[in-house]
Amino acid sequence: MGVVKSNAPAGRVKQTLQAKAPQDRILEVIVYFSMTVVTVLTIYPFLNVLAISLNDSVDTVRGGITVWPRQFTLDNYSLIFTYGSLITGFKISFLRTVIGTIAGLISGSMLAYTLARSDFQARRFISIFLAVTMYVTGGLIPGFILMRDLHLIDTFAVYILPGLVSAFNVFVIRSFIDGLPYALQESAKLDGANDFTIYWRVILPLCKPALATVALFLAVGQWNSWFDTYLFNGSNESLTTLQYELMKILQSTTTSASNSQDAANMAERMSQISPESVKMAITIVVTVPILIVYPFLQKYFVKGMTLGAVKS
Repeated sequence: MGVVKSNAPAGRVKQTLQAKAPQDRILEVIVYFSMTVVTVLTIYPFLNVLAISLNDSVDTVRGGITVWPRQFTLDNYSLIFTYGSLITGFKISFLRTVIGTIAGLISGSMLAYTLARSDFQARRFISIFLAVTMYVTGGLIPGFILMRDLHLIDTFAVYILPGLVSAFNVFVIRSFIDGLPYALQESAKLDGANDFTIYWRVILPLCKPALATVALFLAVGQWNSWFDTYLFNGSNESLTTLQYELMKILQSTTTSASNSQDAANMAERMSQISPESVKMAITIVVTVPILIVYPFLQKYFVKGMTLGAVKS
């Protein structure tokens, strides 16, 4: 006997679609339209910035640029990258981002694992102490004096050590660890694992979503930071950062006063270029690296924030 193929599933789907109430169809149209509007509103500002950065600076003054440059040019970017200290700043920013993120993850996850242990007697006191630091700080001048007394001025370590432990990041990771079955740690202990082995081989692999979330926070913070360079390493050109150098370029679009011959030449060139175009080019330069990293961490970021932030 031959096998008779049935189109029943396809027929049921068609009937379901046809059976939709008019109210449901109207709701779908509203949802799709709303999401389209939100998507356009989200993407348009970035495309507008990109278009202005790729447009001739003199033509930019006329205005009216939307998502496509009227007179395409790369002069704005070539101007930025001819600045002498920019390459050094990029190297230092890259190093501080990588080292600061790894160091912050290790130190924060170690403290979070310790606070998640129910047999740790001081967990409540340390948790309260960390929470207080989220609302109360010593201030700018005491912080500078502390860095000076620790001999961290004009050193690369000043970019890493002050941000090793963040209370918010510790709480995110600890909340995620609290949601893991404690039986996993007990089983590892029965197999002869010590505390560090449990942390390194059991806890960390299971905390990838939380770690990816915290890694994104740390990386963005380190990459965008420039004020600590201004405070602690402003006179040391070998430890300058990309954001600090771009900030100086941005300032040179509005002032030509400078003691540096390199900066004076830059200011002379800036006088012939629209500051708006340079601002947009700088925005693209500092944004693209994070945009490249974010897609690789997005799935962990969403899961980490969902599972880690809702627990007590």
